Amino acid sequence: MDRVLLKSFSKVNIGLKILNRRADGYHNIHTVFQEIDFHDNIIIKKRNSGCCFISNVDWLDNDESNLCVKAWQCLVDRFDIAGIDIELQKNIPPGSGLGGGSSNAACVLKGLSQLYNLNISSNDLLRIGSSIGADVPFFIQGGCQIGSGIGDQLVKVDYPIKNTFLLVMPKIHIDTKTAFKKLKKILDYNREEVNFANFIEKDKFLFKFFENDFETIIFPAYPEIGIIKKKLLNYGAFFSSLSGTGSTVYGVFDDEAKAISAESLFKVHYKTCIAHPVKIA
Repeated sequence: MDRVLLKSFSKVNIGLKILNRRADGYHNIHTVFQEIDFHDNIIIKKRNSGCCFISNVDWLDNDESNLCVKAWQCLVDRFDIAGIDIELQKNIPPGSGLGGGSSNAACVLKGLSQLYNLNISSNDLLRIGSSIGADVPFFIQGGCQIGSGIGDQLVKVDYPIKNTFLLVMPKIHIDTKTAFKKLKKILDYNREEVNFANFIEKDKFLFKFFENDFETIIFPAYPEIGIIKKKLLNYGAFFSSLSGTGSTVYGVFDDEAKAISAESLFKVHYKTCIAHPVKIA
């Protein structure tokens, strides 16, 4: 094998509670990650040495500010492997809350493991992934998982979501670090302990109990995003939320035809996508 082709899936957060700030500067969170089939494409090829990265976007550099390159470097530091060419076809917008960069890094870790027959255990991949970014461990296994800690303490959900998602992605880039800096007032009063596992039943998610704390920050700063959420609910979504700390708002529909109809009303002005949950064994 001298090349691998991988789909780098995105995610949405079903609920996101920010618990407290940690001594290391990160925040402890509680959320449900759901992997969805809206994705980037990555081709990884062997080369004699170094890492050559190319992409269809110009805002990713061939250095460790790029999580794909950082993932390669992490494995070079641990294993006796040669170089790689990484070709990334980017579809997931930056700052959208869909985890594109973290997913890309996880794909490079898994792709390199296949390419060079590294036989890395899942636990080792999770540890390596957590050194790259908080959401990377989730994408190592994907599917539907409850995330705690900084998002790296993961528990698989036995009854994943089966509904259709409509993603609406305005051209607004929200920086994660900036969003967290604005959280202090929320953290001063938001001390309620929530366990989202209590709201997941065999046949359905009890969506009405899931909230994203960042909506109280993002919606006043970017009213357009709050309006998108209201429209999704008016157009037939039975649940709508901001995803993560980004600008994407998604609606959850019990019927794909309803989602397609709603998409026709948004896609004139926004990047949109009908997406479905990715299931793991």
